[in-house]
Amino acid sequence: MLSSAIYAENPADSSQTKKADSDVPKNEKLSQYGNPVKYKVKGKTYNVLRTARGYIQEGIASWYGSKFHKKRTSSGEPYDMYALTAAHKTLPLPTYVRVKNLENGREITVRVNDRGPFYSNRIIDLSYAAAKKLGMTIKGTARVQVEAIVSKEQKKVPDEAQYYIQVAAYNMPDIAERLQNRLESLITHPVQVAKKAKYFVVLVGPLLDTKVITAVKEDLKRHGFEDTISTLR
Repeated sequence: MLSSAIYAENPADSSQTKKADSDVPKNEKLSQYGNPVKYKVKGKTYNVLRTARGYIQEGIASWYGSKFHKKRTSSGEPYDMYALTAAHKTLPLPTYVRVKNLENGREITVRVNDRGPFYSNRIIDLSYAAAKKLGMTIKGTARVQVEAIVSKEQKKVPDEAQYYIQVAAYNMPDIAERLQNRLESLITHPVQVAKKAKYFVVLVGPLLDTKVITAVKEDLKRHGFEDTISTLR
């Protein structure tokens, strides 16, 4: 999620929390929507890792719950607070990671399918079910170790993508930059201003392929930007 916060513990019956046990690491295709080369949130640029291989980090985990339940994640999937999932700023989507609560020794495997948390002192945002299993729902945060589980067959995020969406073109650079700043607050994909002939063009991208373009265009339409153009660069 683009924002994450601490929530009071959500009520969950045993049948809901039990279904989270079925999540096990497996080979999956990379999300077509959730793996731009880079993206910007709150003025900071994040570079998506080409591979999760060798990733291990210690830091603070938080969790997000009912406020985002069934809403779309950065990978395009609906968020399920009762599944063992998580949000991470730079790991490829999806990636399976082993999360160990260093405060109580509990350990689980979760599937990273979302972006966040965008707080400087937090490295991962867990689903409600994951946080409950790690014993951190009441406190809200915990110090954890996160280690990626990568199979030999897992593909890498491509080095480059060549597709862009042109949102607008202006004669004045300051007008283009104002639109760039607005778009960066609305969508997760990178936005840039490029000079084309005498115009300053506002572009969303780079994007992985035409399927991603379709999804991003739908996002733009929801925010009132309907007359966009797909382009190669």
